[in-house]
Amino acid sequence: MTFKLIDIAVSERHAHARIEGRVVGVVRAVLSEVQEGYAQEHDIHVNVWAEVTPEMSEDDIDMALMLKASDIITRVKARLDPGKPPLAAE
Repeated sequence: MTFKLIDIAVSERHAHARIEGRVVGVVRAVLSEVQEGYAQEHDIHVNVWAEVTPEMSEDDIDMALMLKASDIITRVKARLDPGKPPLAAE
C-alpha cells in the first residue's frame, strides 16, 4: 500500500476568535492510494492553525497552514505504511 499527496490547498481560513496573531483554517488534501494494483483517491480536510505576523503576506499565511497540514499528513502516512516501524513517541 502506497500513499502519495497529489494536491493540497487552503479551502478556508480566518483569524482566531480569541488569540491575537493566530489564523485557523481548513486545508484540503488529495491522497492517492495504491493497494494491490488498484488506485483510489482520498479527499481529506485537515483543521490547522498558524502563528502569523503583520509582515506576512496572504501567500505566506496559506503556506504556513499548508505546511502544518503537510506535517500532519506525513505522520498519518507513516502510521499507515506497513513497512515502517511504529513511531518512537508511542
